Amino acid sequence: MDTGFVAALGDWRDRPGPLARTLAAAVRDAVVDGRLPAGTRLPSERELARTLRLSRGTVVTALGLLRADGWLHTRHGSGSAVRLPARLTERTTPWSLDRGGAPDAGLDLTLAVTAAPHEAYRAALARAVDRSAPLLVDSGVATAGLPRLRELIADRYTRAGLATRPEQILVTAGAQAALTLLLDHLHTDRRAPVVVENPAYPGALAVLRARGARLLPVPVSAAAGWDLAHLGAAVRRHRPRLVYLVPDFHNPTGAHMDPGTRRALAALADRHRLTVLADETMRELDLRTPPGTEPHLAGARVVQIGSASKTLWSGLRVGWIRATADLVRQLRRTPLQAQLSPPPLEQLIAAELLGAPLPALLADRRARLRAQRDHLAALLAGTGWTYTVPPGGLTLWLHLGEAGPDATDLAARAAARGLAITPGPRFSADRTTLTRHLRLPFTATPETLARAVGLLRECWTP
Repeated sequence: MDTGFVAALGDWRDRPGPLARTLAAAVRDAVVDGRLPAGTRLPSERELARTLRLSRGTVVTALGLLRADGWLHTRHGSGSAVRLPARLTERTTPWSLDRGGAPDAGLDLTLAVTAAPHEAYRAALARAVDRSAPLLVDSGVATAGLPRLRELIADRYTRAGLATRPEQILVTAGAQAALTLLLDHLHTDRRAPVVVENPAYPGALAVLRARGARLLPVPVSAAAGWDLAHLGAAVRRHRPRLVYLVPDFHNPTGAHMDPGTRRALAALADRHRLTVLADETMRELDLRTPPGTEPHLAGARVVQIGSASKTLWSGLRVGWIRATADLVRQLRRTPLQAQLSPPPLEQLIAAELLGAPLPALLADRRARLRAQRDHLAALLAGTGWTYTVPPGGLTLWLHLGEAGPDATDLAARAAARGLAITPGPRFSADRTTLTRHLRLPFTATPETLARAVGLLRECWTP
């Protein structure tokens, strides 16, 4: 039997009630939480009964309950597979681009962004303007990036243990621009699915959906990390060509990939000719003391995506791709590259900030985020909501429990009170699961976080 299926059920025997009902509830919860992706085939009744040490009658009853409620589809000769009931897949939610139905909300926790480093940015802008004269005699045509900026980025990779030359760097107008450019070049077979995490970063999901990509979700959690066994099985069965992952302080869970998983993932990519797109936009936001020294997710088939927007300021739309020099040359030849290249002055500013000022900026940024994270965790004490304190990143990923409204309903209630928040389905590849989860950024001031949590408590009625 696939041990991943059993692991996805968790400690279901600890629940009160008849075994058949608690088993059915455990399967439903695993689907809703994304631990058991829709379409997963169940073991046979006999095998399930033997592994779970249950009578076959109990298993038959549990599967019957799931089937009657729309959570299980059985086809003669093909076995049974979990699925989402039609009432969930047809459901519309109030959360949209209007910030959860609260376009004029006084409190906005839908964006996990940091404040600009005012003094450092103004100083960098002044230095960049002073150094901009040579640009004005240039053609202004988009290139792979200003030489000084490419050298700085390549040097940072090299000093982190991943030897990199400037010609392996392509500067883009942010991380999403980098992902868009890579997909335009690499995702040429629309029949092949793209592996994504579940939950996943909504910005990446939006880019993938815009290209019509078929998404193949694999579970990730703050506590357990990435399920490599599940990923390997999905790769062998569905034969994807691309994998998109956030290995460093994953958005939204905050999970951090350990070195062994990084090596195993790179080896899996080599065996199956997978290209792994490793989004490293959160990598510098390491809140451990001292920060860790884990290697980059690297390998012959791994492409890194970086950005200054989370580390410095979201208004600085400068990102980059680190790949082989040959892939960088190919990307430069695509018509889309010029449209996704940042203006030269923006690159000059980024080069100023990513140089000598960066260590002090990072130390200050990490200290502030660490204090805000711990403050938010203290505010949530006694709510009954559960989470794992992330070692880095910008957000807490809450599980709301089974009592009270689901995340979408809670977001609607909060919107009516002037608080915009992001419910779990926004991070789901199928847009409907993760209904008991909520993302809360800790990028706001302690006062703002206190007001937001106070409103959430008032909206929560178990």
